[in-house]
Amino acid sequence: MPSPRTPSARPRRLAAALAVAVALVATAGGTGSAAPGAPSVEAPVTAGLREAMFVGNNWDGTADVIAAQGDFHRIGRVNVIPDREERLREIYLNPIKLAFFLGVRSGPGEGHDQFVDDMYATPDGSSMVVSRPSFADVVSLDLRTGRINWRFPVAGYRADHMAVSPDGTRVAVSASTANTVHVLDIGTGREIGSFKTGDKPHENVFTSDGLLWNMSIGEVTTALDAPWLDWTKGDRRITVVDATTFRTVRVIDMRERLDAFGRGDLSDAVRPVAFTPDEKKLYLQVSFYNGLLEYDVTTDRITRAKVLPGNPKTDPDRTTWVNDSRHHGLSMSPDGSRLCVAGTMDDYATVVDRATLQEGPLVEASKPYWATVSGDGRSCVISESGADRVTAIDFATGRRVASVDVGDHPQRVRLARIPADWGGPGGS
Repeated sequence: MPSPRTPSARPRRLAAALAVAVALVATAGGTGSAAPGAPSVEAPVTAGLREAMFVGNNWDGTADVIAAQGDFHRIGRVNVIPDREERLREIYLNPIKLAFFLGVRSGPGEGHDQFVDDMYATPDGSSMVVSRPSFADVVSLDLRTGRINWRFPVAGYRADHMAVSPDGTRVAVSASTANTVHVLDIGTGREIGSFKTGDKPHENVFTSDGLLWNMSIGEVTTALDAPWLDWTKGDRRITVVDATTFRTVRVIDMRERLDAFGRGDLSDAVRPVAFTPDEKKLYLQVSFYNGLLEYDVTTDRITRAKVLPGNPKTDPDRTTWVNDSRHHGLSMSPDGSRLCVAGTMDDYATVVDRATLQEGPLVEASKPYWATVSGDGRSCVISESGADRVTAIDFATGRRVASVDVGDHPQRVRLARIPADWGGPGGS
């Protein structure tokens, strides 16, 4: 790998974010990827467990548990905010917490509280671990009782994307307003370590070589979206750390790589990513772009770019695109031959041949916001946040094979293992 770089010295955005949040208080009237770390589609299911998928209903404060293949029927539902009243009481008694709480609602929440971002199961399938943006924490919920096992408040005022280690024992969570990633023991919630990132850490990915990758996306909730105002978005970079010591081993500034590739017009805010099975290539989405990029990890170069069709009905005003993410959701088939892309603001999903980068049929979808892989590896599974459903698309044909209704504003979808006889808290 190329030698580590010194992080860029772009100005931090935390103080500005606080100022915006405080201003919101004054004006408010009230208040994948098939990435390493996910359960392998080829791994045997432990006795007494079955494979399922967790679907986080961001605005509901619930998580639906659905079948991981077949008709993807709903198995049960978990309330991920059983302590809602207690948390709200804490927030309303603390002016700074209240300012950020309202800032999350008015900014990334699009006028709604964000009660669930990401979810994983513990290795024994007994609990669901959830990051809760508006409550700035991570909790473990007992799947049998629905009760909280442990709670970890993150640094700052918002929790975001998570990743689970390949052995399932550790979970990394982005503390987006503190430019920090915490790594926790998934069974106890004890912090094992942490590290600093660029502005607004977002996605995390563990790789098989003992590294942990974090992508910081900068400020995505302002209206300063014109290309010439890109400098206002803050310090956006990929931070790669040793997953044991949490020391930085590499920093990747995509601005330099994009410029060298001749695409100085593209944002360097890296959104969802997908590694090839050998982890030698990384496919990534960036803010405002209806397409994807191919990055060679070994040579440290962007090697290809693919622009995908734009929907004629998509508003060209970039300030109307949700959190700067025109396309947000990317996963790869287990054999590495196909990519699945969620075309968020263009209202479709499509399967892309990785060799040719030719897209398949455009599958109509309502604001798809995530893409992952089914338990059998045959389908891409997207969340349709605008229609409150999850849809499976066959990797081989690029056609829709199933849809299932879920709760309000589904986003993250993750493979999990749960007790074989589970049907919901108190209902097993």
